[in-house]
Amino acid sequence: MAETTPTGTTVAGTTVAAVMTELAGLEDPRARAVNERHGDDHGVNLGRLRALAKRLKTQQELARRLWETGDTAARLLAILVCRPKAFERGELDAMLREARTPKVHDWLVNYVVKKSPHAEELRLAWFADPDPVVASAGWALTTERVAKKPEGLDLAGLLDVIEAEMKDAPDRLQWAMNHCLAQIGIEHAEHRARAIGIGERLEVLKDYPTSPGCTSPFAPVWITEMVRR
Repeated sequence: MAETTPTGTTVAGTTVAAVMTELAGLEDPRARAVNERHGDDHGVNLGRLRALAKRLKTQQELARRLWETGDTAARLLAILVCRPKAFERGELDAMLREARTPKVHDWLVNYVVKKSPHAEELRLAWFADPDPVVASAGWALTTERVAKKPEGLDLAGLLDVIEAEMKDAPDRLQWAMNHCLAQIGIEHAEHRARAIGIGERLEVLKDYPTSPGCTSPFAPVWITEMVRR
């Protein structure tokens, strides 16, 4: 882990102030307009953000300090330059609860929590959390297990919960539950007919606009297409 001097300069020579100045210079009104349509309050092109992260390389202490700014672009950069396995469980729980914009939430779960030794503990803790945004992270981690390590999961029980609760779930939780439904149907042939049937009855995301060449997130279509491939 990088250490800091009293001035806040990391051993690698990068100050939070210098990084924030560089991020401000990358601000693009067009990028902000696109991002804000998706609920993300920043105006930095993600390709340029990744290029900056590549130049900075891994700096765990800088990542922590960038996260503490609360700025969305800075938090995305923090996720890219952090060392995922260096965070304690409590840190990750607090960070997830602070990550209210969709992109920060998504990157934190996929780029950090999934690589953490605390991922399974957090999955269990978040899965039934009363905050639907936190619960959506638990469902995302469950979907990862459905695909990569399903041993010990009660897949039929997951389908029971999805069937009972997905239709009326808030948007981000509904999306995560739908992804889990599709993943069960794609990966586990013995549950495929039921997963497709649940999707057909609930009709969640049935009319979701899908670009040409992309697969619809409507579970029956998604499952059928991925199995066909």
